[in-house]
Amino acid sequence: MTISISKIILIDDHPMLRKGVAQLLGLEDNLQVVAEASSGEEGIALAIEHQPALILLDLNMKGLSGIDTLNALKHAGIKAKVIMFSVSDNEIDVLQALKFGADGYLLKDSEPEELIEKINSALKGEMVLSSPLTQILIRSLQSPYVLSPFEKLTQREVEILKKIAIGKSNKAIANTLNITEGTVKVHVKNLLKKLALKTRVEAAIWAVEHKVYQ
Repeated sequence: MTISISKIILIDDHPMLRKGVAQLLGLEDNLQVVAEASSGEEGIALAIEHQPALILLDLNMKGLSGIDTLNALKHAGIKAKVIMFSVSDNEIDVLQALKFGADGYLLKDSEPEELIEKINSALKGEMVLSSPLTQILIRSLQSPYVLSPFEKLTQREVEILKKIAIGKSNKAIANTLNITEGTVKVHVKNLLKKLALKTRVEAAIWAVEHKVYQ
């Protein structure tokens, strides 16, 4: 019988962890790690190239964060299941990842057997959580957790909002963060929409009022 092989991409800025996970998944006949990325930007490019079935994505990375990378993957039209992979069992981290469209959230200290099981479940279309995190989801369903306007912003959007609050132009922000001015404009547009604001001036006032600039 022919085994259907699912392509997987690992996006994590810790090379030793990537190597260990890749070796583990390589032992499974139905799973194949086709690419590894050390940053969100690299991971997005590889996802577009390989069109994997699943992406295992680090939450906290230098540069583009896991949430920012998740957003970018969605906007790029990547159809892969995306599982957030993290050491953090913080309730806000878990619920924010799920609200931003992650297909699961697994802890890096998961047992190898559980990691394999959860990945296979995700490939079947199930939302997956490490066992210790199920209570977080239960509490959320019993008393729905609503993201505050600030928590709706990605890490990069917060960085840009801070720059807006001190009067930086898009060009200056782009130079400071080492991104293009066009990318800054997209982030500004998104954060204004999320905060239900119309102008940069309103955004600057909002940031000062909520002490985002600190």
